[in-house]
Amino acid sequence: MKINNIEIGGEPITEIISDSIELSSAQDAVDMMAKCFPSGSRKLIIHQKNICPEFFDLKTRVAGEILQKFINYYFKIAIVGDFSKYTSKTLKDFIYESNKHGEINFVESVEEARQKLTKTAGR
Repeated sequence: MKINNIEIGGEPITEIISDSIELSSAQDAVDMMAKCFPSGSRKLIIHQKNICPEFFDLKTRVAGEILQKFINYYFKIAIVGDFSKYTSKTLKDFIYESNKHGEINFVESVEEARQKLTKTAGR
């Protein structure tokens, strides 16, 4: 796993770059946040391919357990990927509602992730 720290408009943002699954439990979320602290970042970009498939099946409750950790510690995150392959109406509604609030964002590109995370900088 590579940690890429950038700064946009004075705000530090951390991007996780990896070819393997890095996020599959609430403890993984806590560990990931700990990797952000040296840079002072509370904004995280992670790629869909780095998240376990169970996350995207809301019945498993994996997404809720993981995302609650980020919310509890006041982290804003952007998950980059192609979510059109999922057919679950519940997941589509969840993604829509999450994107409306800005704390958790599902986006198509790293550029869009950066924009979302800096747009919510004042929140």
